Amino acid sequence: MEFIDTHQHLILRGALGYAWADAIPALAGRDFDRADYAGLVAGMGVVGTIFMETGVDEADYRAEARLVAVMVGKGGMLGQVASCRPEEEAGFEAWLEECRGLGVVGFRRITHVVPDGVSEVEVFRRNVRKIGAAGWPVDLCFLTRQLGLCEALVRACPEVRFVLDHCGTPDIAGGDFAVWRQGMTRLAGLPNLWVKLSGITAYVAPGTGPDAQFSAVRPYAEEVLALFGPQRMVWGGDWPVVDLGAGLPGWIGMTRALLAGLSEDERALIGQRNAREIYLEGRGA
Repeated sequence: MEFIDTHQHLILRGALGYAWADAIPALAGRDFDRADYAGLVAGMGVVGTIFMETGVDEADYRAEARLVAVMVGKGGMLGQVASCRPEEEAGFEAWLEECRGLGVVGFRRITHVVPDGVSEVEVFRRNVRKIGAAGWPVDLCFLTRQLGLCEALVRACPEVRFVLDHCGTPDIAGGDFAVWRQGMTRLAGLPNLWVKLSGITAYVAPGTGPDAQFSAVRPYAEEVLALFGPQRMVWGGDWPVVDLGAGLPGWIGMTRALLAGLSEDERALIGQRNAREIYLEGRGA
């Protein structure tokens, strides 16, 4: 099984600020760069990557996209999903225009770091529609308790292609399967939404061993597969956040085990073909 990693973060502290990562011991005090990543995935079937904006400090989100732009096209990086601020009218269209020259293949606004109502205001939705009209997809990062907000946004923008990161960010350690499943079932009925199989081992209780991690995430992965099918799933590594769980090589191996019952064609859809269609074949790219 080959992968396009649609969720490759980088932490480059010499150039950008990462207050959120500084508060996590496993991610604090060092860089996580492309050489580190390459060493982890060597021989693991990763045929390309898409950089995912890393939640840098507010003052740095444009600088991050400009910095990553010089990496696109090198070392297997196929494009980047850049950060944006749809809630802000001033300068939004100018940022989209600049991003056309930065190797941008999609956008994301992390919605669990802002008040819940932000995604419900009309300016936010109008700007999201502008992203879709330009041919770009929008990655979504909502928590389980926010899946209703996610549904409302996706319904309000039916012409936009959305990708829900980290299977809806379930609280696996907290045992939220029933509530999470209810929200994901409703989301699965929206044809313009895909789901990203990524990041979920980080939500298992800290200190859980590899076998127990697999047992914990398996019901969530199987439910997503049943709800969305291989045709509406993409894969992501979520490195280095994945180090809070299985680690990147461990997550790749776990993914292969979770999808072992699928056909070769179905595994190819999740591993890389859907990623090419969503991120790399749109007008925005």
